Amino acid sequence: MNVSPRPNSIMQAAVFHGNDRITIERVAMPDVGTGEVLVRILRTALCGSDFKLWHKGAEFTAGHEIFGVVEQPGHRLHGRRCAVYIPLHCGQCAACQRGDTQMCLEVSSLIGWNRPGGYAEYVPVPENCLLPVPDDIEDSLAPLLLDTIGTSGHAVRFVSRVLPANEAGPVLVMGAGPVGLGVVLALRALGYDDIHVADPNASRLKIAQSFGAKAHPVGDTSKRFSLIMECSGAHAARNLGIELVLPRGALVLVGENAAPWTIEEGKVFRRKDFYMIRTFYFPVSDFEPNVELLRKYKDEYRILVDGEFGLPALPENFARFAKGELIKPVLALD
Repeated sequence: MNVSPRPNSIMQAAVFHGNDRITIERVAMPDVGTGEVLVRILRTALCGSDFKLWHKGAEFTAGHEIFGVVEQPGHRLHGRRCAVYIPLHCGQCAACQRGDTQMCLEVSSLIGWNRPGGYAEYVPVPENCLLPVPDDIEDSLAPLLLDTIGTSGHAVRFVSRVLPANEAGPVLVMGAGPVGLGVVLALRALGYDDIHVADPNASRLKIAQSFGAKAHPVGDTSKRFSLIMECSGAHAARNLGIELVLPRGALVLVGENAAPWTIEEGKVFRRKDFYMIRTFYFPVSDFEPNVELLRKYKDEYRILVDGEFGLPALPENFARFAKGELIKPVLALD
C-alpha cells in the first residue's frame, strides 16, 4: 500500500551541496511507496564513489552502504536488522531470472544515487532489497557485507570461473582501499595463495600485508601476473594492468571511474591473448557467501572500520575520508 509521509514528522539528513560542502538539515520523512518499507538506519558506511556527489552535489540523499531496522508494523520483517541491497530489480527479466539481480534489464535505479539513501535517519526500501542480517554479525560490520565484501567477493568468484586458484599463478591487487583489501581476503578464501598488492599509501599496504599479501612497488614492471584485480579505478593502473597481465591471464576491472578511458593499442595489447573483465556489485544470491566471508575474517574486517560518528560529525569525517585519513568510517545512528 502507499504510505504518505508521517504528519508533522521530520528527520535529519545530510545534504550534499557540491563544492565539497555537506550540511545536516531537518527534512520531511520520506514517502514509502507500494512494495516498500521504512528502514530506520543504524549504520551507513562511507564510500569513495560518493566523492563525485561531494564535488558536484546530489539530487537525493547520498549513502548506499546501508544497514538498519525495518519499521513497518504488520510486515513480516518488522523489527528485523537488514542490510540494504542498492540496485532495484524487477525479479522477472532474463537477467533477474538468471540470478543477475545487479544487472536488471528493466529497472535502472540505485538507492543513494537515483533515490534517497542512507546518510539520514530513515530510508524507504523496496521489499526485495532487504537482506536480513544474522544476529551474530555486529552492527558496525554489517554494512561491509555490501560494497567491501559483496563487490570484492563477486569479482573474485566471477574471475575464478575463468582462472581458478589451482590454475592461477601470482595475483596482483592494484589499490588497497576497502574493496582492494576485501579482494585480498576473498582471494585467500577461494584458495589463491600468491597475492601481491600495490598501493602508494604505506599504512594501507601494511594492512594488506597483515592480511597475507606481499607488497609490490607501484608502477613496477619487473614482474608479470596471471591475474590482476584492478581496484583503484585509475586509468593509469588499468593501462599498467594490460601491460603486466600474462598471456592467457585475466585483468579484472573492479574499481570505478566515470571519465572516458582511452586504450592505446600498442604491441603489448595487440600481441597477447588475455581476458579483460568488468564486474559490478553482486547478485542477491551472493549474500549468504558474503556473510560466511565476514564470519571467517571478522578480525580482519574490524581493522577496516576505523571511525564511527553521528550525523552532526559527518561533514568533517567525510572530508577526512576524502583525504585518505580513514579507511572505512561508518555513520552510526543508535
